[in-house]
Amino acid sequence: MRILIIEDDIEIAGFIAKGFRQEGFAVDTAHRGDDGLVLALEESYDAAVIDIMLPGCNGLEIIEAMREKRVNTPVLILSAKRSVDDRVRGIQRGGDDYMVKPFAFSELLVRIQALIRRSGGVAEASTLTVGDLFMDLLKRGVKRGDTVLELQPREFSLLEYLMRNAERPVSKTMILEHVWDLHFDPQTNVVDVLVCRLRNKVDKAFDAKMIHTIRGVGYVLKAPA
Repeated sequence: MRILIIEDDIEIAGFIAKGFRQEGFAVDTAHRGDDGLVLALEESYDAAVIDIMLPGCNGLEIIEAMREKRVNTPVLILSAKRSVDDRVRGIQRGGDDYMVKPFAFSELLVRIQALIRRSGGVAEASTLTVGDLFMDLLKRGVKRGDTVLELQPREFSLLEYLMRNAERPVSKTMILEHVWDLHFDPQTNVVDVLVCRLRNKVDKAFDAKMIHTIRGVGYVLKAPA
């Protein structure tokens, strides 16, 4: 999952970004409204956390511009403005949820997860299954058949991305953008290294392989035939 944070308070933005990265998200951060607007319109995100009071342009202007351009990224407004009128105005102008500062990251996380589930048309989904591969998103556990797979956070994030796109090829660029907060660098081999590590855990002990390389394209996760 890839998330955008637009927050002018560097300390708060860093706190939020660190929390989401620890939960396996790729994170882009902007500290000015105009910079955040460029990212929101040009990049693809699963969700966005946007403050209202920002230099350059305010958060409500960003959200309005996104909706005018038919960018339907779920937006959670995170603001010190706490009146009922402020919250109503934020939702009316295109926000999907509203939280008031100060806040608990645990609540922010579950609200973002709920927005992502709803935007994907999946009500309260907490597991993924592809063939005999099972992932529990809440407990962050993975099993293939009866075998428990012990995954590092980045391996878990990659497998989640592959499972959400099962049977669909994903490029190295797509993986870099969704598993890391990086853009494509033709010199880097971090994707190949991570896929190799994941293959050792998902496929090595099994006759039927699930992670396949598509030359010139990327990778695809397929259920065993």
